[in-house]
Amino acid sequence: MNKILLLGAGRSATVLIQYLLSNAQAFGWQVSIGDVSISHLGPILQEYPQTRAFPFNVQDEAQREAEIGAADVVISMLPALFHPLVAETCLTLGKHLVTASYVPPQIKALHEEAQAKGLTFLMECGLDPGIDHMSAMRIIHQIQAEGGNITSFKSFTGGLMAPESDNNPWHYKFTWNPRNVILAGQGTAKYIENGTYKYIPYPQLFRRTQTFTVDGYGSFDGYANRDSLSYREPYGLQQIPTMLRGTLRRPGYCQAWQVLVQLGLTDDSYSLEDSAHMTYRQLVESCLPEAAQEKSLKERVAAYVGLSPEAEELRLVEWTGLFDEVPIGLEHATPAQALEKLLTEKWKLSPGDKDMIVMLHQFEYELSGQRKKLTSSLVVLGDDEVHTAMAKTVGLPVGIAVKLLLQGKLQTKGVVVPLQADLYEPILEELEQYGIRFQEQEG
Repeated sequence: MNKILLLGAGRSATVLIQYLLSNAQAFGWQVSIGDVSISHLGPILQEYPQTRAFPFNVQDEAQREAEIGAADVVISMLPALFHPLVAETCLTLGKHLVTASYVPPQIKALHEEAQAKGLTFLMECGLDPGIDHMSAMRIIHQIQAEGGNITSFKSFTGGLMAPESDNNPWHYKFTWNPRNVILAGQGTAKYIENGTYKYIPYPQLFRRTQTFTVDGYGSFDGYANRDSLSYREPYGLQQIPTMLRGTLRRPGYCQAWQVLVQLGLTDDSYSLEDSAHMTYRQLVESCLPEAAQEKSLKERVAAYVGLSPEAEELRLVEWTGLFDEVPIGLEHATPAQALEKLLTEKWKLSPGDKDMIVMLHQFEYELSGQRKKLTSSLVVLGDDEVHTAMAKTVGLPVGIAVKLLLQGKLQTKGVVVPLQADLYEPILEELEQYGIRFQEQEG
């Protein structure tokens, strides 16, 4: 096997592409790259003329079948909603598949058939999900091998800005799909703490944060992900009293985001009337009850969300431009889409910007009658606004997994998540060569 088809060449695929092409000659790989637009791949194609890039429409059945049919391994870096379509085509044509995304029910249902055909559909092999699974399982297996009993596991990950590029009051810029950031946390967060099930409805999520410190990088606030409970079984921690997975942000972000949630600006369930001609100020006005007009918009927002007009949260909201007479300029926009358009401009990476990935695992366990604690942390810095830490940590595990698959070293068949040692050990080992290395601290 030597033919690799990469579908999707966006922001998070830059380092993956670099990995595939830099290894192609040594391993005799043929790499084809398909995306909606390939104009940004020009410099790469000049450097690696043996690589083929082509405009790709995943919904064009004939093209999809022709390209997948010519490959040995397919990597899907397309938006997650297209993965089932790619997976079904891979199953029909007998091709292996690797993605960085969560396993959706449609692909999970393909497990037995893929297994019967001797195919590997490796999912959740990016950052989160991916490196989080692999690094956690390595520690879980080590503790269990020593005879320890894990009583608490908390895991948080954040895509943030490196200190030298952290230059806006939100301490945040987009390094991955903006829409996913806008809609993050919607639904109800579920976890278990000291044997008690906990549920946080979305309107309260960003109020309920925990604070963590990472040596050399300061403080972070963590909010709970939607479902921490479903990880107990695959992690082999069915009886654990405390299990919580979440997302990291710098202090101040969650408190200000809570204001946007209270105003209803993250709602994606309805379209605004005449949104193309509505201004952001009018959008905010439309979310407020009738009130004394002699008060400023900022004062009325403050009263509505229960804050002082001088509150830091409102300074951050005002900085976004939500109080300005700037047209939304989108037809039939939902509030969430309008907010995304505004923040995409405000939170875009500037030339030379460096991002930062922070991952933090906290374990508590009992061993030989003693209670112990172990913290494992990872900080990865981006090189620039193209070769980001996000692209490194999402793309490199995928690339390494594809290499293992092509070399016949990845033998597990069916729909697979990297929770076994024969998967996570070689991937984590090679990641260390790229500076993606965890620091562990006991106590």
